[in-house]
Amino acid sequence: MIRIVLAEDQGMLLGALGSLLDLEEDMKIVGKAKNGEEAIELVNQENPDVCIMDIEMPLKSGLDAAYVLKDHPCKIIILTTFARSGYFERARSAGVSGYLLKDGPSDELAISIRTIMEGRRIYAPELVDMAFTDANPLTEREKQVIELIAEGKNTKEIASELFITNGTVRNYISVILDKLEVSNRIEAISRFKEKGWFK
Repeated sequence: MIRIVLAEDQGMLLGALGSLLDLEEDMKIVGKAKNGEEAIELVNQENPDVCIMDIEMPLKSGLDAAYVLKDHPCKIIILTTFARSGYFERARSAGVSGYLLKDGPSDELAISIRTIMEGRRIYAPELVDMAFTDANPLTEREKQVIELIAEGKNTKEIASELFITNGTVRNYISVILDKLEVSNRIEAISRFKEKGWFK
């Protein structure tokens, strides 16, 4: 019997997913969580074989919870509506066993769970394509700069925090705008967020 914990903040979807998987003869739902923190608690309490998580949940996102559970023997599957290359990169670095999209056929979920239990990884094909064509163009330092901009810091504050000059910060910002093909800081933050690249 494959023991499963479900984590999804939309109550109706959580119930529907639970009912769907309970119909499978070799699967049993052992816990349901409404946020990432509850998911971590349930995985530690129940020791399930699989934890299926949404990404955008309150208190702790599915990706943050996946990082916390990285060394747990439970296999993590991300099930989300978001086909974003940044989310996919982060999910892979958290060691998730699967990244599936909610709009896929429902019978595919049970097949994917069984395949993952055999030790394979399953990623939605459109994400794999996207990961190769839509990689984050910014260097580590440029990512630090845009994250500080997103926190509302000005050029002087960024320079002070990163121990660089104001001129260097301005150069970084100019390169960031150019690489993201936007014309100002607000557009840059919005593009970076839309791609799922913020940590």
